Amino acid sequence: MHKSLRLRNRADFSRVYRHGKSFANHQFVVYWFSKREVERFRLGVSVSKKVGNAVVRNRMRRLVKEIVRHHEPEIAGGLDIVFIVRKGALDKDYAELEKSALHVLRKAKLLKASRK
Repeated sequence: MHKSLRLRNRADFSRVYRHGKSFANHQFVVYWFSKREVERFRLGVSVSKKVGNAVVRNRMRRLVKEIVRHHEPEIAGGLDIVFIVRKGALDKDYAELEKSALHVLRKAKLLKASRK
């Protein structure tokens, strides 16, 4: 995922949390905030210290970014998206995490096919 497509500063995360909408399942919470002036989406990933140590948190962050990178053409543009990883994601393998991430994106209507 390209650096320009990442949410990095606190103000961006806070704006998404305060003014955005959310949807959750057992593994992820996804917050999104619409920004119509840009055509692509930006992604931020948050993993709490409750989930595990730094190695575990960074691994989960990398897995979520990889899942989003593989499905980048399917995700609607003009959005700031924040994924929050829950403890339930720790015991899942890549395929289950991918299925769960796509489920939460589909339910939140953030995939292009479901934004009709």
